[in-house]
Order: sequence, then structure tokens, then C-alpha cells
Amino acid sequence: MSLNREPKNLSQTQKINFIGKDGRNQARDIMIKVHDALVDKGYDPVIQIVGYILSGDPTYITAHMNARSLIGRLERDELLEEIIKFYLENN
Repeated sequence: MSLNREPKNLSQTQKINFIGKDGRNQARDIMIKVHDALVDKGYDPVIQIVGYILSGDPTYITAHMNARSLIGRLERDELLEEIIKFYLENN
């Protein structure tokens, strides 16, 4: 993954580029698996995932079905990118 966070010129919009390792949408696959594990354990996946993204605390995600380990493979900004991309494409 390539992530450029420092704008070269403060008057220009910053561009962030994510480049996946294998070309697949790994963030989407992980989000689906984490969602399923949270639902299976009876948690509200939206509340739990938001808590994780805001805090970075992995205990918001259950260890059930290896969900905590899976979500730990991604940066939180990758998760946000996937969520926003999905929302914009479907609304």
C-alpha cells in the first residue's frame, strides 16, 4: 500500500492512493467476515466497527471466527476508504 499524507502545496487538494498487494479488494472481504462474526455473536456490527475505527481498540471486534486478527491486517484508513467507496457507489 502506498499512502501519501503530506501535501506538497497547502493550496492544493491532497491525493491519497492505495495500492493493494494482490489486486483483490481485501478490505471488503475482511469487512464482510468481521460483520458476520459480530452478528453471529449477537453484537451490532455498525456500533462495534465504528468503535474500532474511532479508537483503534481491537477489543471492539470479537475474536470469534478470527475476526479480530483479520481486521488487524488493515489500517483503519483502509476500512474508511472501503466504507465510503461502498456508500457512494450505492447511493
